[in-house]
Amino acid sequence: MTGPFFSIEMLPAKHGDALWVEYGDGQRTRRIVIDGGPLHAFPAFQQRFHDLPTDDQRVELLVITHVDTDHIEGIIRLLAVERTRWPFLPMDIWFNGYHHMADENTLGGREGEFLSALLQRRADEEWNKAFNHKAIVVDKDRLPVVQLAGGMKLTLLSPDTGKLKKMRQNWEKGIKEWKMDPGDLEGAWKSLVEDNKFHPGAELTLGPADLSAKLLEQLKGIDSSTANGSSIAFLAEYGGKSCLFLGDAHMSVVCASLRRLLQPGKGPLQVDAVKMSHHGSHNNLTRGFLELIDAKHFLFSTNGDKFKHPDHSAVEAVIAGARSQATLWFNYRSPYTTPWESDSLKPGAGFSTRYPEAGQEGIKIAL
Repeated sequence: MTGPFFSIEMLPAKHGDALWVEYGDGQRTRRIVIDGGPLHAFPAFQQRFHDLPTDDQRVELLVITHVDTDHIEGIIRLLAVERTRWPFLPMDIWFNGYHHMADENTLGGREGEFLSALLQRRADEEWNKAFNHKAIVVDKDRLPVVQLAGGMKLTLLSPDTGKLKKMRQNWEKGIKEWKMDPGDLEGAWKSLVEDNKFHPGAELTLGPADLSAKLLEQLKGIDSSTANGSSIAFLAEYGGKSCLFLGDAHMSVVCASLRRLLQPGKGPLQVDAVKMSHHGSHNNLTRGFLELIDAKHFLFSTNGDKFKHPDHSAVEAVIAGARSQATLWFNYRSPYTTPWESDSLKPGAGFSTRYPEAGQEGIKIAL
């Protein structure tokens, strides 16, 4: 009999996110999947599902954090086949789509419409089930808490209503060129069926005080993307271990939620790991965030091939500002992720680095 375990696998999702989380004990393994990467990274994402035992394909939660293509395209491709051919059995699917948003006045983009059409036709009963099929949003009076089967506790940190309202304006502007109407899922379905990129062949049936002045100047934490502002982010806790899964969330929202979790006089929030927001962009990291947490592991999901993430200043800020000796985890070896490897091996470095084995992509962290 083994004790509880909590692991995070950063799949090789190119410049995007595709996270495979497992938790449980010696008797049962349970799973959470967060995002699916861009379409050109889909083969590795799909393979992870095909590796599941045929008698255990259950996934407790599938989270699509927001509508950016480097997070959502792989999910659309995965769900495009008939439900009977899905390589997994989802218990709940989190995604903020238009028809949830009458009260929040938001949505997001062409891919958001595609995914909404798929979920409506294929998984309407599971869509945002933990939130009574309504919008996933931080309440002004409380931070929503969801308990998954097996005891995994999730505390929602983002988005808030303000970010969702801004998302609607951006969505309506962007959707016009595709000649769709907001929330027209039948129209979105027809467009999806005609979009060959989602169905090859005939497969589709449808310590902060140490930060230098230079780093502080660079870490503005101001991300202008409304899509990123609508990103779902949460704290996951299981078996005495914890991780902040931040998607591409804005620091202003995340920090406001973290402050609500802190107990007066108890200091920063202690977590084992942080999946860094927006692949380690300096626009999604602030001194305030580093002051609010005490973490051991910092996870960067990117190969840097499109936006050159992680930003050097963001990684340096984590090294300088972490309260504990930080371990930096990267799911690729690339010119954008390896500059810190040699320094981490020097005596007294104060931090360590972890990379995939030579010739491999993706990495797994056991908390």
